[in-house]
Amino acid sequence: MTVAPFQVDPELVRRFDRPGPRYTSYPTAVEFHEGVGEAAYRSHLERADAREPGAPLSLYVHVPFCRKHCSYCGCHVIATPRHEVARTYLGYLRRELDLVAARLPHRRSVVQMHWGGGTPTYLEPGELEELFGHVTASFSLAPGAEVAVEVDPRVTTRGHLQALARLGFNRLSMGVQDFTPEVQEAIGRGQTFEETKELILAARELGFREGINLDLVYGLPQQTEATFQTNLDRLLELKPDRLALYSFAYVPWIRPNQKRIDATALPAREGKMALYLAALTRLVGAGYEPIGMDHFALPADELARAARQKRLDRNFMGYTVKPASMMVAFGVSGIGEVEGGFFQNQKKLSSYYAALDAGRLPVERGYQLDADDRVRQWVIRQLMCNFEVDKRQVEARFGVEFDTYFAGSLAALAEVREAGFVVEDTQRLTVPESARLFVRNVCMAFDRYLEAKQHGPRPVFSRTV
Repeated sequence: MTVAPFQVDPELVRRFDRPGPRYTSYPTAVEFHEGVGEAAYRSHLERADAREPGAPLSLYVHVPFCRKHCSYCGCHVIATPRHEVARTYLGYLRRELDLVAARLPHRRSVVQMHWGGGTPTYLEPGELEELFGHVTASFSLAPGAEVAVEVDPRVTTRGHLQALARLGFNRLSMGVQDFTPEVQEAIGRGQTFEETKELILAARELGFREGINLDLVYGLPQQTEATFQTNLDRLLELKPDRLALYSFAYVPWIRPNQKRIDATALPAREGKMALYLAALTRLVGAGYEPIGMDHFALPADELARAARQKRLDRNFMGYTVKPASMMVAFGVSGIGEVEGGFFQNQKKLSSYYAALDAGRLPVERGYQLDADDRVRQWVIRQLMCNFEVDKRQVEARFGVEFDTYFAGSLAALAEVREAGFVVEDTQRLTVPESARLFVRNVCMAFDRYLEAKQHGPRPVFSRTV
């Protein structure tokens, strides 16, 4: 299918490319604090178990280890060639699983599980089986559950895939970022197209029926329009079921590993936007449907169907269609959402281990939502997922009069409304398809915490475009 090239007014990009949250949560993680810790987490777990006995949940398991830390990476990673650290870590994960499960005696059914990292396939196949056994000894997978894992083609063998398929994993997510050798050298990666293709073919042969996701990043050092088009050629040859197209978040003051990147080799704002528009044009032309802010899926994929029906949801694992009212996270740095609260585990292995040695849940910090947070969270999620907010639905759900309650936010929308990023009538707010790139800018008008974060010496967030 041939589509006309997508275009964006460069002046709008210049005006609205500013620091802002990605809204994987609201309030965002920068609001988390140590005043919300283990005692609060215990209370929220017990309340969730009592209030919705039998209701399904989502699980996230963090495996932080990588053999090498890529310079572009923004994840919580522990790079080490000493594999024995994984053995110790698995023992502590089991302790955490036991502690949490003890507080959820009536909520053990899982509709979505995701293992992320780091690199979960840093673990040997036998260790993957051991970890899976730990999880399923405490929680049971519901029929039709999505069981997903991130894999790195550079370290993942056919033996890994066979073990994962045997255990019941049905979705794989692979980072590509960029196949161009010069770009990979600039970001400290080194992953060939051939090894990625070989792994995808093996995964399809082994029957990962929920599908295969690939991640691509635009805005990396040494990327050009010509090299990015070649990347898209190769990507379309692989034809993943879903694709995430992420804007590179260059935040070296937050992620010290990014200091290894030559900032002068990063594409300028206009060049970065050209990369995104090229990808958008090619992917839509190849039959992919845009999903949310930065995802694409083939029309038959359940994510695409949910997007068309405006029933997408979003959590720390990304866009989802699995109905679960809470997400429990395990492992160092993991973030969960339980009964109106966010809880993040210790980020240092030593602190994580020390808490579990003392018989405590290893929570470092968190945030408990108040009534206003819940209303704003719901509005922002609707915008991020489905690009519209039904005012009457908000009023019925939260008992507020929308235009009055959000008078300040509606006034703050004036700039993006004038730019055409949002359309408002008496019934709803809608982000037009042509303005979806700027949905973060629209959401920022509903963020009551943002103003206080915009006047520090350094930006707290990555740039919106």
